[in-house]
Amino acid sequence: MANSQIEWMVLGMVSTNTYLVKNQDTGELLIIDPADAAGRIQEKIGQMEGRPAAILLTHGHFDHMLAADALRSAYDIPVYACIQEKDLLKNARYNLSASWASPHVMEADRYLADGETFREAGFEIRLLHTPGHTEGSCCYYLPEEAVLFSGDTLFAGSVGRTDFPTSSGADMRKSLQRLLSELPADTRVCPGHGEETTIAYEKRYNPFA
Repeated sequence: MANSQIEWMVLGMVSTNTYLVKNQDTGELLIIDPADAAGRIQEKIGQMEGRPAAILLTHGHFDHMLAADALRSAYDIPVYACIQEKDLLKNARYNLSASWASPHVMEADRYLADGETFREAGFEIRLLHTPGHTEGSCCYYLPEEAVLFSGDTLFAGSVGRTDFPTSSGADMRKSLQRLLSELPADTRVCPGHGEETTIAYEKRYNPFA
């Protein structure tokens, strides 16, 4: 188990959680869902004395990735996403930037399939494909840290919206059941919006479970 430090910032026009996960042993750092304001994220990384290793996108909506290109360029690091999200990232209407902000599209460097495990910043990371909010929504599970970065799939007491392009209410229900049944009860859940929660709490109190 790595000696980790997790910090978060609430950024952008819809108050998105951007997470910075530092490996205290190596100084390496993960950037999860860089919502906006690349300069502010860089300032926070400097305060943490972290060395960015990768950017992880839970899905392709603009409010989770507007700062990704700038940070990728600044630190020369790869961007990860789920393979099923490739088309949405490249479609300004589907990623909602065309209607909510200014049109913005991008490509990830590494697209992964459900269940793929990789290592970045000294962490073991497993991508869980959790469609519903978007077709290629995913969560990143760090088993050694007992933490899940759930994006807009699972919130404290709720789930993500399913009325956007590529959304599916039926898929969302399946994804929620998967997370609540497969992950340990003590897993810390860090969502894309709002407060933290745990798998145990959501199994007991989430009205969508």
